[in-house]
Amino acid sequence: MKTLLCALAAFGLYASFAHADDTDVACSIPAATVKNVQAQLTPVVNRSDKNGGLFSPNLMWSAIVDRNGILCSVVKTGDAWPGSRAIAIAKAETANDFSNVKLALSTAMLYGPTQPGGSLYGLNNSNPFNAFYNKITQASGDGTGIGRNPGGIITFGGGVALYSGGQVIGGLGVSGDTSCADHSIAFRMRKLAGLDGTPGGAGADNISYFSGPVDPTQFAQPHCGSSDLTPAQIAN
Repeated sequence: MKTLLCALAAFGLYASFAHADDTDVACSIPAATVKNVQAQLTPVVNRSDKNGGLFSPNLMWSAIVDRNGILCSVVKTGDAWPGSRAIAIAKAETANDFSNVKLALSTAMLYGPTQPGGSLYGLNNSNPFNAFYNKITQASGDGTGIGRNPGGIITFGGGVALYSGGQVIGGLGVSGDTSCADHSIAFRMRKLAGLDGTPGGAGADNISYFSGPVDPTQFAQPHCGSSDLTPAQIAN
């Protein structure tokens, strides 16, 4: 009986904490800005070059977080892989988390240094995604997680920081194709939305590919396939 009472007390304490934390937080990015960024998904996935990816149009999830990591919006196009929803959110989180007024780091740039021997090895385990926030309740992609901080770290292409007035206001993450195509789509969406004022100039966080074996000293990632777009093509 004593054990049962202790268990019930512990559960009650847990429930009270869970209830106390059960409050959505408003996204700090203006709603019009979020809508503008997400509106670029459809024209970009319909580009004739397929963004170098597998599908035409690309089948994508697109997620936006604000500077505090609060999930602002999730949308999708077509029959995008369900598992890519969490990846898109985590990419947005990662790009936001590791970009600032001095340096913009896309998730594609983080592949190399997070490999064994790299200066950021182990980063992938630093902020795990909370799977509680991956329930999809609407066809658009909205669901649990909006107004919360699901977390997550992804270190391959598809996440870029959003810049306004020289400041990071959040992150954009997309997923649903090759990681190289994902990067192309996120990069192009941000440019069309006018939020690409990265330190070092627009394009400073564009993808780079290893010219040979994986080198953890390079902020680069491997090619995904023969149809990958070049950084110059992505920037157009």
